[in-house]
Amino acid sequence: MITATDLYHVLTAVVPLYVAMILAYGSVKWWKIFTPDQCSGINRFVALFAVPLLSFHFISTNDPYSMNLKFIAADTLQKIIVLVVLAIWSRTSTRGSLEWSITLFSLSTLPNTLVMGIPLLKGMYGEFSGSLMVQIVVLQCIIWYTLMLFLFEYRGAKLLIAEQFPDTAGSIISFKVDSDIVSLDGKEPLQTDAEVGEDGKLHVTVRKSSSSKSEIFSRRSHGPNSGLGLTPRPSNLTNAEIYSLQSSRNPTPRGSSFNHTDFYGKNMNNVSPRESSFDEENGVGVFGNNPVRTNGGAYPAPTSAGIFSPVTKNATNGSGGGGDGGKDLHMFVWSSSASPVSEGGIHVFRGGDYGNDGLAHHKEYDDYGRDDFTFGNKPETKGVSHEGPVLAKLGSNSTAELNPKAEPKPTAMPPASVMTRLILIMVWRKLIRNPNTYSSLIGLTWSLVSFKWNIEMPAIVARSIAILSDAGLGMAMFSLGLFMALQPRIIACGKTIASFSMAVRFLIGPVVMAAASIAVGLRGVLLRIAIVQAALPQGIVPFVFAKEYNVHPDILSTGVIFGMLIALPITLVYYILLGL
Repeated sequence: MITATDLYHVLTAVVPLYVAMILAYGSVKWWKIFTPDQCSGINRFVALFAVPLLSFHFISTNDPYSMNLKFIAADTLQKIIVLVVLAIWSRTSTRGSLEWSITLFSLSTLPNTLVMGIPLLKGMYGEFSGSLMVQIVVLQCIIWYTLMLFLFEYRGAKLLIAEQFPDTAGSIISFKVDSDIVSLDGKEPLQTDAEVGEDGKLHVTVRKSSSSKSEIFSRRSHGPNSGLGLTPRPSNLTNAEIYSLQSSRNPTPRGSSFNHTDFYGKNMNNVSPRESSFDEENGVGVFGNNPVRTNGGAYPAPTSAGIFSPVTKNATNGSGGGGDGGKDLHMFVWSSSASPVSEGGIHVFRGGDYGNDGLAHHKEYDDYGRDDFTFGNKPETKGVSHEGPVLAKLGSNSTAELNPKAEPKPTAMPPASVMTRLILIMVWRKLIRNPNTYSSLIGLTWSLVSFKWNIEMPAIVARSIAILSDAGLGMAMFSLGLFMALQPRIIACGKTIASFSMAVRFLIGPVVMAAASIAVGLRGVLLRIAIVQAALPQGIVPFVFAKEYNVHPDILSTGVIFGMLIALPITLVYYILLGL
């Protein structure tokens, strides 16, 4: 039976976290204390030092040899059940898609265990529950977040291949990705160069586009129906200009120097050429969907042509567009550069299309929204970048409805081994730039060594780590408060979607966890701990991933903000009901 004293202990453990969050919220919303640069500095400190050291502290002080295998099995089984159900749903339902599968997996299985879970569960069930939460944190950091990255990069690779090689993807046998590309998230303009080998197979090289945005996107007038014309990019195989009219979920397709005509000519026995026609008046040859300028002259390309750059950003005051977005991977970073909208329109510090919504905003403090909640260590830029459309304008990426527009799919994909190698390369490049990867692995290694041979960390090292890690929880909540204060709406994705996502977060997740826990034999206090931790608010890292790859960032933003506000009463309800 839960007593008033038990509730007091829970509030004693959790309320201080909310105090830090409220102070940060008031510092921006009410008292106007912090400037944008100061806010960026606070969040960079949290990303680079406080949270990684906090993670290291918890993991390194937890005994890995006394881990509760049943508890870990229940957590793992919950995630496997959700993954299997979502995989079946995405393949059998017309509403299913990879994007929604990723989002629903995040909502239902990845709670905020490190920041909220450890202090909350300690207050409810005692110190031993904190060690169980640390075990969940280790699995999240090492396994489940890596799986999330794998899924996001798989999605990016599919889009790249579908846009560049809609008819010849099955002939690709190798990918080479330049070392300066750390992700296929689509934030930077990329181009692909394809070579046809002696065996008739394709060898593809992916590199950053050497063309500037001013060269790619040039406005030209074409009579009464004037619009956006694009300067063609010369092919390095022929003097013809090749344009792909293949539509995609992104505003512009990725550019490729691969000439389908050359490929068909070299591989005539394997692939049938597309029907061609010739417009003598304009001197344009058309091969399937690819109009070819035969005289080498300037050709007004369609608006969807050009090198792939899914973000057409409107920079002001000298702020760049593509830049170095997403080069470094951190847990929570509001970097002091461009807008946090990575082709998703979800401003982390404030949403909406700045300057286009017709509303008057406070000049200085509303510009917090230009700071990036990202994995990227981006260089400082002068001025403020006002960019990114509101979510209502996102087209097929909008979460206004649960049934997204069907994206074009290639008839064939490269062999599984080729795709796996490409994705693993990109995931590795992301992970090695994440300080939390190092903190988790080093902490786990130290715990294995120290608890095996009873080795204590030197006091000077332990104190150096503790002085910063002790600030981790408070500073993480403080950063969340800054984030919340500068959102125009707590519910960024609309009430219907928000209700659905909160049901998945606080109902479906705990129900599946309860079923998985019972299946592996958890009973009593362990069962209650498993259910309550599954009802924690949305984790922050999945939101950062969603923003980076522009996969329903508004839903995950709502999950973080609104979920944090209602998490305490909901978890208390679970705590009381399970204690009856």
